[in-house]
Amino acid sequence: MSNTVPFQRAALSPEPLEPDRSNYLLGLSTKGYHKIAYVEWAPKAGGVPTLCLHGLTRQSRDFDFLAAELAMHGRWVVCPDLPGRGRSASLADPDDYALPQYCADMNALIARLGASEVDWVGTSLGGLVGMVLAGMPGSCIRRLVVNDIGPFVSSTGLMRIGGYLRDMPASFATMEAAEEYFRSILAPYGDLDDPQWRHITMHSVRWDDERNRFVMLCDGEIARGFRSAWFASLNIGKYWEQIKVPTLILHGAKSDLLTPQLCDEMLARNPNAVVHRFDECGHVPPLFEPHQIKVVTDFLMARRPTDTG
Repeated sequence: MSNTVPFQRAALSPEPLEPDRSNYLLGLSTKGYHKIAYVEWAPKAGGVPTLCLHGLTRQSRDFDFLAAELAMHGRWVVCPDLPGRGRSASLADPDDYALPQYCADMNALIARLGASEVDWVGTSLGGLVGMVLAGMPGSCIRRLVVNDIGPFVSSTGLMRIGGYLRDMPASFATMEAAEEYFRSILAPYGDLDDPQWRHITMHSVRWDDERNRFVMLCDGEIARGFRSAWFASLNIGKYWEQIKVPTLILHGAKSDLLTPQLCDEMLARNPNAVVHRFDECGHVPPLFEPHQIKVVTDFLMARRPTDTG
């Protein structure tokens, strides 16, 4: 099943959104321990937590608007930073920036939460991690949202991402320069308004007194992952086929990583999946706008989104 959701503009709330709690745990890599930061929304008491995991170069605060809406419905939402992003520590060995490490870190987080079940929302790389975990025997994932990524990713698309990752600046002289960069590199997000771009920028950099510049909250060494074995032929189709839980695929109609043909193949290979397509964006639907958020919240709250196309 594939639905197209029409584009609607909506103004960002003028009030800044802040999580209820910030915390961290220690992950373990081949070279030792590292800090994994995460934020939480709404009370912990009762219910199944929703774990939201960001894309390759992004961080937890990308989910502020979705998390705030879910929290209004009483849901407990947890948004981590993968190692080398946001407030999490970088890895001592850059070769560890790969799916096995990310899966291990997120499994450690789920154990920290004490949850026997979780709902998962994964954007791009976060969706790949979700597919692997959900496709494992005995998985604790109850519902899965995969945002604009498939189990088979073309080398062309990955090389494009690897290219901009290798060219990623380490710092910016001004916040305006940083925002200009994010407006350019994240243009496939669609027609965001000024406060939305500002939100992206302010949570993607931090001020460094010693360097007297705004530094990127993303370790440039994650580019090493694109020279590892999992990059050469990324195919996690066997995990996709083993997923037994309700799964929602979000597709940006202009995406160069998730094509309509791949969406059709995903549906054919897993009968538990449905697709919703957003016309106004490419890779990825940012989940900032109310109409995008509603599709996800309806799915997670076990309500069927209205067919609009």
